[in-house]
Amino acid sequence: MSNIKSAFDHGKAFVAFLTCGDPDLDTTEKLVRAIADAGADLIELGIPFSDPTAEGPIIQAANLRALTGGVTTDDIFEMVYKVRKTVKIPMVFMTYANVVFSYGTERFMRTAAEAGMDGLILPDVPFEEKEDFAPACRMYGLELISLIAPTSNQRILMIAKEAEGFVYCVSSLGVTGIRNEINSDVGNMVKLVRESTNIPTAIGFGISTPAQATKMAQIADGIIVGSAIVKLIGEYGRNAVIPVSDYVKAMKEAIS
Repeated sequence: MSNIKSAFDHGKAFVAFLTCGDPDLDTTEKLVRAIADAGADLIELGIPFSDPTAEGPIIQAANLRALTGGVTTDDIFEMVYKVRKTVKIPMVFMTYANVVFSYGTERFMRTAAEAGMDGLILPDVPFEEKEDFAPACRMYGLELISLIAPTSNQRILMIAKEAEGFVYCVSSLGVTGIRNEINSDVGNMVKLVRESTNIPTAIGFGISTPAQATKMAQIADGIIVGSAIVKLIGEYGRNAVIPVSDYVKAMKEAIS
């Protein structure tokens, strides 16, 4: 069984996202440990990119802060090696095709696997182009996680059939960010996915409050929170560990 799937084995999964290197990698390392201790079931580590097209202003600003601080992909791999000594929950990278291409696709997958990562999310790679990355992922045992947006039903079924790890259900069209309410028919999306695969589903893009978390966890197998965590890190900087930890505990409680 995949390590990623194990995140969904004990009730509803809480998936937390961080931008690596914001405000610096030492803080990221502390945050990864704290988030795992606070009850997260899976962590997405964002490798910063200069043009993160799927991200809203909060995560874009975090990417910029991290890149301005000089963080590199190699630095991030080193950090993962270190946290993997104590953090056992599944972890996946979220980044952009260009980051992987420029590092060298096979070299990236090999290094990620050696560092202890379990999978990869590439939001700018459409399903039709995933074969640029899937063989190298398979070679090193990384799962390439598919995103499904509120688009055509046929397309949802097609993507779900080949999904690995978990299916990332995007709750709304547009970029990531904190939303007051989530309007799309995410329930229908999850239903379609479940018709064609038994791989777990997690809903992301816009979830920030315990009430939203409770509501979305009733629909899917897990929830993904990024912007709300990154916003706290933006506010507290190197002192973000306790506020983020408290927030994760509250969100995990809301779905338990």
